[in-house]
Amino acid sequence: MPRIPVTFALIAANVAVFAAMLWHGASLWHFSSGVQLAWGANFGPATKDGEWWRLGSALFLHFGIFHLGMNMLSLWDCGRLVERMYDHGRFLLIYLAAGLMGNLLSLIAQGDKAVSGGASGAIFGVYGALMAYLWLERSRVHAKDFKRLFWGAALFSALSIGLGLQITGIDNAAHIGGLLGGGLCGLALARADASGERPRRLVKPLSAIAYLLCIVLMLTNMPAPRYRWSEEQRARAEILHFLGEDAQIGMQWSEILDRAQGGGTSFAQLAGEVETQVTSQYEASFEQLSRIHLDAAAPSAPTLAILRQYAEKRRDASRALAEGLLAQDPERVNQSLEMARQAVEQTQVVPGRPASAHAAGK
Repeated sequence: MPRIPVTFALIAANVAVFAAMLWHGASLWHFSSGVQLAWGANFGPATKDGEWWRLGSALFLHFGIFHLGMNMLSLWDCGRLVERMYDHGRFLLIYLAAGLMGNLLSLIAQGDKAVSGGASGAIFGVYGALMAYLWLERSRVHAKDFKRLFWGAALFSALSIGLGLQITGIDNAAHIGGLLGGGLCGLALARADASGERPRRLVKPLSAIAYLLCIVLMLTNMPAPRYRWSEEQRARAEILHFLGEDAQIGMQWSEILDRAQGGGTSFAQLAGEVETQVTSQYEASFEQLSRIHLDAAAPSAPTLAILRQYAEKRRDASRALAEGLLAQDPERVNQSLEMARQAVEQTQVVPGRPASAHAAGK
């Protein structure tokens, strides 16, 4: 039974993942990052927070049909040839190793501002392997074929990287890292030289060592994330939880005030209800929000600070309301209601999201 070419399998995997993301809300045409981030795009605060698997998953995520189409056309054009040169297993290893180096370099160059994904870092590695193979076999390849393939691949890579310098949203670091990684892996995984020439025998281990050294240097010089993604996710969950609780507390507050105006309930009983149903709830919310330790650079940090202040002000206002009801002092009751109104007016609550992150296609 004939084996399915790796190139075809990689294209099928990329298309299948894109179709699945469309089903879950990704955009067909536009560069959005929410779905891609959830599906494993490369993002500094998340990847460097222990989700290192994103270095691999990001290779199969694309930002729109045009992004996917351009990458798959390039992979189909070059991948079939390079797969025949190296065989199925070596080709797959080159593809993945180049993609890994590209995504690592992207983490260093992009910092924590870009959600990146795409196969082009690995595809540049395929072009790098093509040039490495042709260079090693230049004495056995017809001059016209060498000129057409080698310099064609070199020109394509140079023009693509140059274009990436001019257009925002293109992850050039992943392209450069992938090209370098593919070239080194191409040299290291080249088929054995029957002539037994010593220089050729030295190229393979030296190239492998150079690749591993690059990976180690990138990992050891990786800048720390400006904030931890796990803490940001926890903060978002707490923010959404608080917003839901705040709506319920507001309804209870309104019901108590309506009964106070309607009569039939003692001031002491109303004060007790305010303490148990409003004040204690805002106190618990304030303490819960205060326990979240979030770096100032995190997207949800401003929202979290606003909500802490809001919960504190509403707690103080409800406490003042309970005291005014117990004292049967209309002026203190009115002051507490004004405090609560000001807390709402001064607070503009928008749940945090990584607004500082932009999509970077590869």
